[in-house]
Amino acid sequence: MALPPPVYRGRLAPSPTGLLHLGHARTFWTAQERARAAGGTLLFRNDDLDPARCRPEFVTAMQEDMRWFGLEWTGAMVSQSERLPLYRAALARLHAAGCIYPCSCTRRDVQQAVTAPHENTDEPLYPGTCRPENLAPSSPLLAPRSPAQGDGVNWRFRVPDGETLVFTDGHAGEQRAIAGRDFGDFLVWRKDDAPSYQLACVVDDAAMDITEVVRGADLLKSTFRQALLYRALGLRPPAFYHCPLMTDEKGVRLAKRHDALALRTLRESGRPPAEIRSAWVSG
Repeated sequence: MALPPPVYRGRLAPSPTGLLHLGHARTFWTAQERARAAGGTLLFRNDDLDPARCRPEFVTAMQEDMRWFGLEWTGAMVSQSERLPLYRAALARLHAAGCIYPCSCTRRDVQQAVTAPHENTDEPLYPGTCRPENLAPSSPLLAPRSPAQGDGVNWRFRVPDGETLVFTDGHAGEQRAIAGRDFGDFLVWRKDDAPSYQLACVVDDAAMDITEVVRGADLLKSTFRQALLYRALGLRPPAFYHCPLMTDEKGVRLAKRHDALALRTLRESGRPPAEIRSAWVSG
């Protein structure tokens, strides 16, 4: 007898590094509409793992502005900064499986080592400077060390060179990438003793039983990296739906520096959320 499909669980996962803009709102509204259409629930996660940029006032602002816009979620907000033990446990499992290695390269080192430009990529292809010849499962487990303990290195996931990864996106259709060509070894733990976006996202979405991730198209390539982490950790990946990015009148992708299109600015100007949403439908 076939098992019934899982109950739909989506999530909203903004980062409190600035005021949310219309691009965030449209993606979050899409997530809410898909959850409602499936008769499921929508959870709220505060992706606050960047201490240099995340600020408490933005946490308050994003909740206020999202509720003003008509977004609703189930349960209390979950903050990534309170979930570090989960990420450390996942890192230890990757280390034990021989999937990761220490890397002392800085972002500038990687950029300077790239001899040819890579168009439409979200980060330079790692040249393999610190990549060991072989990786084998380690025993006993070596706990991730912080810079204060004399580590001062990043931990990087070794991708299976030449493997073709495929997934079907709910909006963009079939997506393919070749590991080692379209993306390279990627960070899972930073030398400032914090998990990367890729690792934290996989651990949280699995722990929260998310069945579909709705996010912007700028994160399409991240899905391939995360697929490798799901597999290495023995976790079932969710479905993915990547929304088109919103641009300004000059065709520039919206960012948090677009103050005129921030939800807070629109809210203070008195524009009704329904009027804004109707503009999306009419183009």
